[in-house]
Parts: sequence; structure tokens; C-alpha cells
Amino acid sequence: MGAYYDEIEIEDMVWDEVKGVYHYPCPCGDRFEISRKQLAHCEDIATCPSCSLIIRVVYDPLDFEDEPPDDEGSASEESEEDEEEEEGDDDNDSDSDADQFEDALEKLTLTEPSVSAVAAAA
Repeated sequence: MGAYYDEIEIEDMVWDEVKGVYHYPCPCGDRFEISRKQLAHCEDIATCPSCSLIIRVVYDPLDFEDEPPDDEGSASEESEEDEEEEEGDDDNDSDSDADQFEDALEKLTLTEPSVSAVAAAA
């Protein structure tokens, strides 16, 4: 990649919970942005959505290696809490993946294989 406008340490950037990105002021008036997911994938280039400037983010990749695969971060924790609150609520028409998984587990029955099936497999 070409020249960076600047190199900024992650500690100098601000975490935006709403957008789920770290940001830093750009000279054009907008902000450079980089997500935790990008940092977890060892991407260290923050871009400005309004101009062509880029900055290099200086950080320790090990701080982000345990990042969940989704991009939501703390928002996913909030949605998990919401799901727990709604478990007893039968009026909820929208089935989430977690609810469908739990339903499948409730219907799952395990049986021991018969002796003849084990002998045939051997």
C-alpha cells in the first residue's frame, strides 16, 4: 500500500459502540474507522469514508485474537440477554436460531444401538 497519512496507536482512538468501530479524526472533517473484526484479522489500515487518506493503526494483535466471528461485539451480548428474557414469552412469533436449536435439542432422543447392529458394524 502507499504512504500512510499517519500512524496512530489504538489507545489514541475512540471506540464507538453504536457503529462498532474505533475512530480517529481525519483532516477532511470525517473520521478514520476500523472495526474489531478487522483488527482480529491483523488488518491495521483505518480508512476515511469521505476521502482517500488512510492511517496505520499500531496495536497488539493478541489483544483481538479472541474476538467473536461476528462484528457486533457487545451488541451480541445484549441480544443474548434479550433472548434470555424472552424465553418465557410465548407471544414472540420470530424464532431465533438459538430458539430453534433449543427446540431441536428438546426433541432429540438418544437410543442405544441394538446388539445385532453393533455386531453387524464390527
